[in-house]
Amino acid sequence: MNTIHIYTNGRFEEKQTPIVREFPLVLHVNGREIATLITSPHDLRFLVAGFLRLQGFVESLADFHMFAVCDDFGIANVRIKNELPERLKPVLTSGCGTGITFTLEDGSEGGAVAAAPPVAPDAVFRLMEELAHRADSYRSHGGIHSAAVGDGEGNLILFAEDIGRHNTLDRIAGEALFKGIDLAGKILVTSGRVSTEMAAKCARLGIALVASRTSATDMAVTVCEKAGICLVGYVRGGKFTVYAHRERMTVATHGRAIHELPLRQAKGRIPGVTGVILAGGQSSRMGSNKALLPYKGGRFIEAIHRQFSELFDEVILVTNNPEQYDFLPCRKVGDVYPGMGALAGIHAGLHHAANQAVFVAACDMPYLNSDLVRHLATRADPGGVLIPESPQGLEPLHAVYGKGCLAAIEATLLSGQRRIVSFFARTNVNRVNAEEVALFDPGFDTFSNINTPADYYRLRDGERGDDHHPAAELAGAAG
Repeated sequence: MNTIHIYTNGRFEEKQTPIVREFPLVLHVNGREIATLITSPHDLRFLVAGFLRLQGFVESLADFHMFAVCDDFGIANVRIKNELPERLKPVLTSGCGTGITFTLEDGSEGGAVAAAPPVAPDAVFRLMEELAHRADSYRSHGGIHSAAVGDGEGNLILFAEDIGRHNTLDRIAGEALFKGIDLAGKILVTSGRVSTEMAAKCARLGIALVASRTSATDMAVTVCEKAGICLVGYVRGGKFTVYAHRERMTVATHGRAIHELPLRQAKGRIPGVTGVILAGGQSSRMGSNKALLPYKGGRFIEAIHRQFSELFDEVILVTNNPEQYDFLPCRKVGDVYPGMGALAGIHAGLHHAANQAVFVAACDMPYLNSDLVRHLATRADPGGVLIPESPQGLEPLHAVYGKGCLAAIEATLLSGQRRIVSFFARTNVNRVNAEEVALFDPGFDTFSNINTPADYYRLRDGERGDDHHPAAELAGAAG
């Protein structure tokens, strides 16, 4: 344990904590020193075997004539069947940057990865969650990368951690070699960025899908596209981004595979529709204004405002406390009919909007699916309502309303009715059924909201909490 001092709240606090150990391992092959691997000091035989395998020096255990690793002196002495290239030079690497590429094929030849059954998103989430549980060192001092390999169902097969993210893959390749595990068609999940070298190594191993909690480089995307690898990034909070070979993933939506689903909608703002954010709820179960809770480096409502700003030319915030949201660069309007809940908020947004239709969402919906929002907004009916359905029913706080609804809403409010659906009998209502919604958001997460501290903590920690549906929970909140 090491003594460290943490500065917080204007003072230093002493704490005992482990520090990541960096271990140099000198690698000799056929009597020649070829590399010094800067690594973590555990399971070094797997690292050495995997490193040589992924550099193309060996393909099986039969290719080793001698294999010895001395942990005390940090030396690995290996003899292999094949000869080394004459111009090979010793290289110092931690596997954190570009790494070693002196004999590595680029892995970019088309069709390098054989066909494999499509993978469901749940399998990726399951493996990434298991990776997080296994990565104790990563949580304790933040200096360790981790990776795991699993099958198409999301069952973990091998796990490795190291100070270098590329070393984790070498370790997995080596352990698989020792244990006779075929990695072809498997899923790799990693805590670190996916680089060109990692993508090429995965191609060599026949990995069908690579998923990371963070990003991928542009060259890694190119390698994966050519090698037939499905490349996934930003696996967190129940979402991820697919960079290459989307067809290798499937979603159970009434028997349709993901390659049959709609492609991402065209970029750019949606003409003729105003984005309206309702920020009038009481937050009684949260205990404080949930719109102002810290989230994504700012406040909760800032994340939703940024998303709306990318989708709509005009964004309006409906609130009866505009001074609380001075930091938002958008127009704030109050209820024309105060105290009448979310229906009054929808009315206010419509009344003040410059466009003939508005897309309405609550301020506490962190999983809004931009593709679905775009799909709905581009079908706006200026004379009525376009409302999606989920398994729980209609979703009125994730819907499109036209100015033609204003008279019907006003009549409903004047009659003392507060429920959003109360005016539907007075206007034209078109429904988008749950099956169509599922083509964009199979889990219907876009309709979820945050109501309690537990919901917020799960969101903040990158986990999805239980679904809460605005239709049931916020329809009666103050607008």
